[in-house]
Amino acid sequence: MSGTGTADRTTEEESGDLRRSLGFRDLVVYGLLFIAPMAPVGVYGTLDAKSHGAVALVYVVATVAMAFTAFSYAQMVRVVPLAGSVFAYARAGLGKEAGFVAGWMAMLDYLLIPAVAYLFSGIAMNSLVPEVSRWVWTALAVLVTTLLNLWGVRAAARVGFLVLAMEIVVLLVFVVSAIVVLARDGAERGWLSPLSGDGTQGAFALSAVLGAVSVAVLSYLGFDAIASFAEEVTGGSEKVARAVLFCLALAGVLFVAQTYLVALLDPTTSAEFAADPGKQGSAFYDAVDSAVGTWLHDLVAVSKAIGAAFAALAGQAAAGRLLFAMGRERRLPRALSRTDSGVPRVALLCAAVITLVAAVWAASRDDGMDHLVSVVDIGALTAFTLLHASVVGWFAVRRRGGPVIWWRHVLLPVAGAAITVAVIVEASGAAQVVGAVWLVVGLAVLVGQRRRPEVPS
Repeated sequence: MSGTGTADRTTEEESGDLRRSLGFRDLVVYGLLFIAPMAPVGVYGTLDAKSHGAVALVYVVATVAMAFTAFSYAQMVRVVPLAGSVFAYARAGLGKEAGFVAGWMAMLDYLLIPAVAYLFSGIAMNSLVPEVSRWVWTALAVLVTTLLNLWGVRAAARVGFLVLAMEIVVLLVFVVSAIVVLARDGAERGWLSPLSGDGTQGAFALSAVLGAVSVAVLSYLGFDAIASFAEEVTGGSEKVARAVLFCLALAGVLFVAQTYLVALLDPTTSAEFAADPGKQGSAFYDAVDSAVGTWLHDLVAVSKAIGAAFAALAGQAAAGRLLFAMGRERRLPRALSRTDSGVPRVALLCAAVITLVAAVWAASRDDGMDHLVSVVDIGALTAFTLLHASVVGWFAVRRRGGPVIWWRHVLLPVAGAAITVAVIVEASGAAQVVGAVWLVVGLAVLVGQRRRPEVPS
């Protein structure tokens, strides 16, 4: 382990070591799997309506906004290369209590985003094979991906690479098909409208774009999971930092390209989407179906079904590492820090059980997806805010990273925190309530832990 002042952890002999077997490509695979290369498919219609047609611009702005968070992750993983990710960073930069709060809030994200992905996979498979209930497909997806994760991070990365390659191929097929149709038939909207608005809801409105950005940033949740594999990468934490930045940049390019093209193909205006919210969920598929053909519609749907399950695989793996790290620090039950041949199997099984219960419960309800989606962002955004504060705490307050570079160690993380707080404010009231309740429960747990005798490090 790096001797960079990252004390406050129990001995490796007691907790066990994770096996170092991941390279740069493996890290990028996990990050892109979790994000999903075609993440905008499900929210395209909503973003188009909210932004008055400037949907590609929304993703340009969202990528820049999330770049602040990626930069803070890259800074902290270099000096605190531990599996707990934001839990470890806040612990080092702000103190043990702040570290617990960051890890506690991140659990909402890491444990529920996989449940959403599993549910999406179950719904997609049920539409293809309606004789089998969607909760059965959901449970099957959890079982298969959990077995892969228990097999080991390297094996899961290899299978994940094949799935990611399939998703990229389908995306390329869409891009080529869209370009052919546009060259042959022309665009349904103005060529610059995905960047400036389609004009059907009035003049360009920056406030409308920023309102849509608060939804679009959810497409990026997952690139941060790369940092949770810091103790399993070969060649040092610099690879992790580069992978975080590369994954975000690549995702941004893919998101902007596909939303720009589908907006040009779409005969439905943003005003029509705004007037009829029922059209928003299937807007991407409908545009592809009418412009290219049902075959591409079905291909994209199958790709999304398989890709969602493996997005959950990456999320489950990251959740297991977070539980492992918090168990190692005795902030959660100590049993979670056990490893078997370098794999945190107890933590993974615990994450799998929680995710399975949430996903199957949601799959059995008509409003299950809405309940899950409404809360997953609050945990991540709160953790991101504490991440930015950790950069300031480590470098500028505690001055443990050498000379302070004010633009790098104060200005950028403060700007990043302002962005994440603004997105939290824009979140739904239900999500804010759930996040507040979860935070209060975490603070109660923290108070209870402080009353226990301190365990020597």
